[in-house]
Amino acid sequence: MPTFVLAYRAPEDYQVGSPQTIEAWNAYFDGLGDHVVDRGNPVFTRTALGTCATDTVLGGYSIISAEDLESAVTLAKGCPFLSNGGGVEVGELTMLNAGLKQIAG
Repeated sequence: MPTFVLAYRAPEDYQVGSPQTIEAWNAYFDGLGDHVVDRGNPVFTRTALGTCATDTVLGGYSIISAEDLESAVTLAKGCPFLSNGGGVEVGELTMLNAGLKQIAG
């Protein structure tokens, strides 16, 4: 089954840690169920390079499994950021050169 990264985009003024926020995220992850490969982590400090959205910031990530991109997007639609002015980027992860060893440099 393919693996997808969910990159959470938080509104710049998003308040982390309120009881309502924690409850919403726990309900979201409960809804993802067995699709969660890695619940991920929130991001607290960040900087951006290049062209990035100006009204949101990187808020965290999760790794999920799904049948296809459409299914992964359907799962991501429960993200609490979506109802608070944020977003979710969904991308399929692809193993490149899985047999090659990392070159020390």
